[in-house]
Amino acid sequence: MYSEKDFVASTFNLVQSAQFSWEAPSNIALVKYWGKIDNELDFQGNKASQIPANPSISFTLNNCKTITSLSFEQKSSTEDFSFDFYFEGQKKEDFKPKIQKFFERIEVFCPYLKNYHITIESENTFPHSSGIASSASGMAALAMNVMSLEKALNPEMSDDYFFKKASFLARLGSGSACRSVKGEVVIWGHHKDTSDSSNLYGIDFVESHEKFKNFQDTILLVDKGEKQVSSTVGHNLMYNHPFANQRFVQAQDNLTAIKEILKNGDVDSFIKLVESEALTLHAMMMTSMPYFILMKPNTLEIINKIWKFRTETAIPVCFTLDAGANVHVLYPENVKEKVLQFIQNELVAYCQNGQYICDQIGNGANQLK
Repeated sequence: MYSEKDFVASTFNLVQSAQFSWEAPSNIALVKYWGKIDNELDFQGNKASQIPANPSISFTLNNCKTITSLSFEQKSSTEDFSFDFYFEGQKKEDFKPKIQKFFERIEVFCPYLKNYHITIESENTFPHSSGIASSASGMAALAMNVMSLEKALNPEMSDDYFFKKASFLARLGSGSACRSVKGEVVIWGHHKDTSDSSNLYGIDFVESHEKFKNFQDTILLVDKGEKQVSSTVGHNLMYNHPFANQRFVQAQDNLTAIKEILKNGDVDSFIKLVESEALTLHAMMMTSMPYFILMKPNTLEIINKIWKFRTETAIPVCFTLDAGANVHVLYPENVKEKVLQFIQNELVAYCQNGQYICDQIGNGANQLK
């Protein structure tokens, strides 16, 4: 296992210029991360960033991804970060504060960045305003490019270190981004029954049964608008939540359970646990103070339709939810045709403008030539 100190780049030889391109996917949590540790300090004695209060496990997606290129040109002044950001070909000044904050968080680990002017060009394979969070895929793609530069400055770096540090850096931009770097199924956060688990980065879970290979995720776009309560605010409301401690214990137990479910190929138990986790996440929102609801009436209509369809057909299809109104419909590849027909016949009517996205399990970030 790596510590924070291990990720401080202390040996590197600057290059004049470099350019890299990576694509990184979104992910969907099966056991949800909700709430951060408030009182943990990093190795410098400062408040630690993005430390999860409970562990999580996610499916990495394949089609919903961010494609990002970074160009580095060495500059004379090293006082400040220097970068331009382009999204889908347009210069975007309003995106820059988040990237500036990310660079400030990772500066101690990547001190070479201030030696370069950086040009960032990014685009999504899914509509930016679709209601699908792009922070995970976006920050993961950004971290992969930063690590490609570091690898160029230190060619002796091992692949294991490369991917662990990339996940570590991505986490400092967006917590769940650390689960979008490598692997079909990723665990993030210290878990009592997973010896190499870490709060600092995600790790591969490689023991999934064949039944969970090529699992499908059709994302029903119920509401593409901006959430009335951001995930950051929602996480913070867990600090004094009356049920927080019980929830954190439940997540530990559910992660233990789902590891066995994924190993054994028990799809029925998978359905029960994943749906319960989704509803628990939203229950935490509804019982915080102040309380809030991110589900929409059409979210509930879809859930009830899925339950009815599963009862009547015995087809193993279930739902999960992120911190929003959209519904992720999960099912094995061998029932894809029947489920897609069901979605088109009965669920599309509850999607905004009839929109949905077909996706499936993927392998994580990929470098582009």
